[in-house]
Amino acid sequence: MSQITIYHGSQYIIEKPTFGVGNPRNDYGSGFYCTRDINLAKEWACTEEKDGYANTYALDTNGLKVCRLLGNEYNILNWLALLLQNRYFRISNDVAGNAKAYLISKFLPDVQDVDVIVGYRADDSYFSFANSFLNSLLSLDQLENAMYLGELGEQTVIISEKAFSQIHFEGFQPADRKIYYPKRIARDRDARQAYKEQRSLQQTLDAVYILDILREGWDNDDARLRRNIS
Repeated sequence: MSQITIYHGSQYIIEKPTFGVGNPRNDYGSGFYCTRDINLAKEWACTEEKDGYANTYALDTNGLKVCRLLGNEYNILNWLALLLQNRYFRISNDVAGNAKAYLISKFLPDVQDVDVIVGYRADDSYFSFANSFLNSLLSLDQLENAMYLGELGEQTVIISEKAFSQIHFEGFQPADRKIYYPKRIARDRDARQAYKEQRSLQQTLDAVYILDILREGWDNDDARLRRNIS
């Protein structure tokens, strides 16, 4: 048996996560969103006005199919394609609209039979990077640097009914908003600063934008794509 400890930050104590009730417009669709970092869970749990809880669970991964988007068999466009399928993106022009369809058709990972997805968490700050790339405001290199070098946080998402049956509540820890909400704000501030720094960088002549990917017909095996390194 392979067992891992995961945490879910919330305003509530959740002893039994329920299959099928998650928001389908989250990063990876409907599911139970957790992290293996208890401090991140506490940050996600707090608001400016309210304390929260880091709910603790043991997940038995035996027999589960796990998709690790951070593995070196994937690239940043796989992650982006999954976001495009589930989240709402601002489409500012025809190029962005065509790019959305193209990325989903060429780079969307097959997660139909997956029980658990492990990948980056696209909070509001980092989601803006993906949105800017889609709308030709960031190059591929800038997007990759922002994602790989930033402190995104890794999330473990329970997707299937089978995975929900193998998660067991072990307790909770309180999250004090006076401690963890400022940390959440600081993380967001750092992300926005990183975004500004990436936008201000002078691009090289060979910088690749989304229109270049469309024109040149890149696919998932293109050697120019940087593979994930974690």
